[in-house]
Amino acid sequence: MPYITEKEESLSTQKINVLNAILDIKEAPVARCRLLSTGLEPYHRLYLPEQADIDGDRACIACGNCIDSCPVLRCEPDRRERTVQRTSFALEALVAEDCEQCYACVLACPQVDTGIKDYVVEDRVVEVIPQSKTIKLLDNYFMFLVALVLGIIIGIFVTW
Repeated sequence: MPYITEKEESLSTQKINVLNAILDIKEAPVARCRLLSTGLEPYHRLYLPEQADIDGDRACIACGNCIDSCPVLRCEPDRRERTVQRTSFALEALVAEDCEQCYACVLACPQVDTGIKDYVVEDRVVEVIPQSKTIKLLDNYFMFLVALVLGIIIGIFVTW
């Protein structure tokens, strides 16, 4: 396997612009991200005849990883029963505009390049769940009370 430099591995500005346009659409982006990728690598383990040359093929391999990782389909299992297909196109049809844009499908797809996955994780995935200010204040008040009670208990044992 040829050595790939860091410059070749990183995404170009043009590719990032296209990727941002794809990720801004309120639909499952896995098929479009797969088409931006380089396709099947020679080390993928598909049991095909020796003469089959599939390197670089970007077609969906129907592994179903994107469907299994989608939170919309996990919350509404009746949508999954509409089809037996396990392709990215079936995911787009089942989820349509209800996509939560969590990008779990992109991260689960073995066909999407790691450079695209890295970009999604670093620049698109939101890691923090927003918390209500009221709950946050109550948490701080509760922790103050717990610390005060523990301090009193430890003080009693130390002076005893």
